[in-house]
Amino acid sequence: MLAKVHVTLKNGVLDPQGKAVRNALSGLGFAGIGEVRQGKLIEIELAETDRAKAKRDVEAMCRKLLANTVIEDFTIEFAES
Repeated sequence: MLAKVHVTLKNGVLDPQGKAVRNALSGLGFAGIGEVRQGKLIEIELAETDRAKAKRDVEAMCRKLLANTVIEDFTIEFAES
């Protein structure tokens, strides 16, 4: 099973990388660009076949290592690998 973890900054947390991307897009001539928020995608191949157990495990991974839950949110999606 493949877990895809999307980690993004929480609303209200400044995103200087997102602002830099927005400015670069504007500088390249792309018009109408609003706010840009940057995040990260982490893919984890799991041997676990029980989706509920896999979700609990990946949530624990996120809280312990993959996301700084003070300033970041995460979402998890699963796909068969």
